[in-house]
Amino acid sequence: MSDDEREERELDLTSPDVVTKYKTAAEIVNKALQVVLSECNPKAKIVDLCEKGDAFIREQTGNVYKNVKKKIERGVAFPTCISVNNTVCHFSPLSNDETLLEAGDIFKIDMGCHIDGFIAVVAHTHVLQEGPIKGRAADVIAAANTAAEVALRLVRPGRKNKEVTDAIQKVAAAYDCKIVEGVLCHQLKQFVIDGNKVVLSVPSGETRVDDAEFEENEVYGVDIVTSTGDGKPKLLDERQTTIYKRAVDKNYHLKMKSSRFIFSEISQKFPIMPFTARALEEKRARLGLVECVNHDLLQPYPVLHEKPGDFVAHIKFTVLLMPNGSDRITSHPLQELQPTKTVDNDPEIKAWLALGTKTKKKGGGKKKKGKKGDKTENSGEAEPMDAASQE
Repeated sequence: MSDDEREERELDLTSPDVVTKYKTAAEIVNKALQVVLSECNPKAKIVDLCEKGDAFIREQTGNVYKNVKKKIERGVAFPTCISVNNTVCHFSPLSNDETLLEAGDIFKIDMGCHIDGFIAVVAHTHVLQEGPIKGRAADVIAAANTAAEVALRLVRPGRKNKEVTDAIQKVAAAYDCKIVEGVLCHQLKQFVIDGNKVVLSVPSGETRVDDAEFEENEVYGVDIVTSTGDGKPKLLDERQTTIYKRAVDKNYHLKMKSSRFIFSEISQKFPIMPFTARALEEKRARLGLVECVNHDLLQPYPVLHEKPGDFVAHIKFTVLLMPNGSDRITSHPLQELQPTKTVDNDPEIKAWLALGTKTKKKGGGKKKKGKKGDKTENSGEAEPMDAASQE
């Protein structure tokens, strides 16, 4: 077998080395999330928190795979974002931004890490208060968490993407919430954060995706965003957009010198993964980025908003579809929730939550401990995963 053939064969979970890289990236991003969360206090500056998350990932990834023969890429796979209250996603401001966290804010932390292009993503929702979360804030987080738990059990080999789309709608409705439109769960591949196999969050005429069946040895970033509003977020200010990704299949001869300078910098520093404009020469960046986006050389990740007063929750995890079952490798425990709604009276949702995440072996092997959460998850107060079990 040639080196090229071997390389081709080893790019999925059949290779123990690939699994190790995914799990190493996951361990780092889980810790990064914990580090950022520990600094989220009233009056903390959001840009400082985002910088801290990215710096932690860069530092930790720099300490692994140092002594390998072939140099491997590693670092931030998605810049740290902290989106507050009715802001849905992608808020990772420039260094001169003065936005602060305030007591009572419900905020979403979203981040990603990669080792050799094998990506682990995570998003978590937290309310800046002591004690249990109550009322509609609890409903929207419980809706996202229960939908994530159901999705974990339905993103399994042999099942279809449409089953997941339909199920998460039903879960959100049980909490009188909406799944936010336009969010996609993507298959993850080496150096590909937005693979072609996707799960659509909400069926709509505008966004079409191909029917697909999940298969063994695939990896997915399961991305659930819920809202107490109508779930149709708007772009309010293009200037808030700071995260972009190089569109590798597009070419255009840029006219402006500043655009060419910035695009050259992007091509060198961030040829494949999403990046934040903070990491560029900022004075030149704003002008140059506009021409790059206008000619489709960069894909922007816009900052979207629901209406003021709406609560938005975001839970994202990475799952490996291993031969012995689904292995969720990123997550963070939630605060105690006391939602006003419950799914206890819905037999279909209860049946989904009762599904196992491990494949039963012939001959009746022992059940894994991780199953203990299955019953409690029905209340919407379940914690996504015992953090200690990921180490």
